[in-house]
Amino acid sequence: MERVTGIGGVFFRASDSGALSRWYEHHLGVGGPPPTYEHRSWEQEAGPTVFAPFPGGSEHFQRPEQQWAINFRVRDLDAMVAQLRDAGIAVEVHAETYPNGRFADLADPEGNPVQLWEPAGADAVRPPDE
Repeated sequence: MERVTGIGGVFFRASDSGALSRWYEHHLGVGGPPPTYEHRSWEQEAGPTVFAPFPGGSEHFQRPEQQWAINFRVRDLDAMVAQLRDAGIAVEVHAETYPNGRFADLADPEGNPVQLWEPAGADAVRPPDE
């Protein structure tokens, strides 16, 4: 049976798509769409990805009208949080460390929730030579 090999893109509406794309690239390192078909798209490192539909009333989303949320894997949550805070971005680190890792929450300039995840346990990021 054929199956997908990963996430090919995340698409959502924005009031100022250019500014928001630049914010993600500058603060999180997520490149925007390539300017031409001759340029490669941003590539994520291989690793675990959770694909999880939530019930309509889930409290996982910060606003009732929120239909999506994105979670980015990071190698060093503390370093990423410090970098974001140095840039004046509010970040809330979860007090609890979970069996699958540590998490932090922030919002992009348009109020969309962004979660950072430093995997642990079975989902821990492994060096490329393993």
